[in-house]
Amino acid sequence: MEFGIFLQGYLPGPKAHDTDAEHIALTREMELAQAADRHGFKFVWLTEHHGLTEYSHLSCNEIDAGYLAASTRRIHIGAGIFNISPRVNHPVRTAEKVATLDHLTNRRFEFGTGRGAGSHEIGTLNIHDKESTRADYDDVIYEIVRMWEQKDYTYHGTHWDMDVPHNVLPKPWGPGHPPFWLAVGSPATWEKAGRLGQGALGFTFSSVHDVAPWIEAYKKGISECTDPVGEFVNDNVMITTAVRCSTDRAVAREQATRPGNGYLPSMVSLYHDTMPGPGGSRWPKPPRPPREDQLDALIDGGYLLCGSPEEVCEQLQPFVDYGASQVCFGLPGDATSYEEALATIETFGTKVIPEFDKDPVVSTDHYRALAKPKFPTFNREPLHIPTLYDTVD
Repeated sequence: MEFGIFLQGYLPGPKAHDTDAEHIALTREMELAQAADRHGFKFVWLTEHHGLTEYSHLSCNEIDAGYLAASTRRIHIGAGIFNISPRVNHPVRTAEKVATLDHLTNRRFEFGTGRGAGSHEIGTLNIHDKESTRADYDDVIYEIVRMWEQKDYTYHGTHWDMDVPHNVLPKPWGPGHPPFWLAVGSPATWEKAGRLGQGALGFTFSSVHDVAPWIEAYKKGISECTDPVGEFVNDNVMITTAVRCSTDRAVAREQATRPGNGYLPSMVSLYHDTMPGPGGSRWPKPPRPPREDQLDALIDGGYLLCGSPEEVCEQLQPFVDYGASQVCFGLPGDATSYEEALATIETFGTKVIPEFDKDPVVSTDHYRALAKPKFPTFNREPLHIPTLYDTVD
């Protein structure tokens, strides 16, 4: 099993309206990714959210990915997600950005896709029917690889067109291309991700035990995948959860019971209407952090990892048993300082990851090595046009 962190520009409370605090948060998140790179994490996921005050101020994740491409060495850098609706990001621009990042990261970019967090977010972009984005997604997802493979690409779809043949550039740094992933906030989307041969990005606040049947649905879908959206199947399940890990278990437990814990999940209730909402307090009601006497029930229930490295290793076993390929943590998280997030990354990376991740190669690199082109290079035989580089007899 592999491990990652996800970053989203979380700025709760008055800090959300303070540009100095915003600057510090966004730059420190890049430092957390660099620390994860040093300590054995294989993935960092960067959100794309729009207009979600407090919850996420990270809207231009391709810029963060480019920054991390130059300041990290091994960690894979993922879009969690790129919104591929033509009304948000033109499909050609999406194909161009992903291929460029493939080059600049030395094949370390992961292409997470989706259709937005909910009505409030897509309303920021003048889209007022969230269900319409489902058809948008389906009209784009199969076309990305064709743009990468063909030199005279054309398309006439339901929601967008390219009538005149064009060579969309650059192409990914072959062989293969960045792995496809799909954000699977709603249970029905898990099976779809598998059926399309994409990895599942399980950005949920659910117990790992509640997610288990969704993982089963994904595995069923991927077992039936006959036409993946990419050149290879990316059989991968990423699950998010909270973590408090310290060499001193009392420190980890104190972090988990502080006032302020629970506010981030309440933001899900406020903004997300495409995924099941978490239990507990719902914004704007004050969050209810767990009491010390409630903490073990939450740990046993699979809602968070908390304690010493040895305890956290035991708590991770259900993720292995249910078939998760990757466990990912949002950091710094509720009521946790930047310095504590750095300490968690180091402790987890040095004490926990070696117990579960024995393969030095990232799983998606194994899958990419199996890539096979899907389309002819040209739709029609090209005419030869003399150029300066032709030999003249």
